[in-house]
Amino acid sequence: MPTYVYEVIREDGEPGEQFEVFQRMAEEPLQRHPESGVPVRRVFQPPHITGLASMGKAEKSIKDDRKLEQMGFTKYVKSGNGTYEKVCGSGPSMIQKPAE
Repeated sequence: MPTYVYEVIREDGEPGEQFEVFQRMAEEPLQRHPESGVPVRRVFQPPHITGLASMGKAEKSIKDDRKLEQMGFTKYVKSGNGTYEKVCGSGPSMIQKPAE
């Protein structure tokens, strides 16, 4: 059951007290505070997402690199001037683009 955040609607227009309520998604939003009866409005919150998709780019890369190494792969990253440095795996520490 989702948790919704509500805010008391103040007469001066300033943000009022916020509180959380567990409600089914099918239920209508509250119009009044459950205890005091003052008018309230639902406050939209960003979703809380967990898992690999919510990780930062660096965290994903570290996990992916470990997995690649466990599977026997070697990963290289371009470092400039036609050279590539090893990030993970058992290959040589650096490879270079052949001269043309």
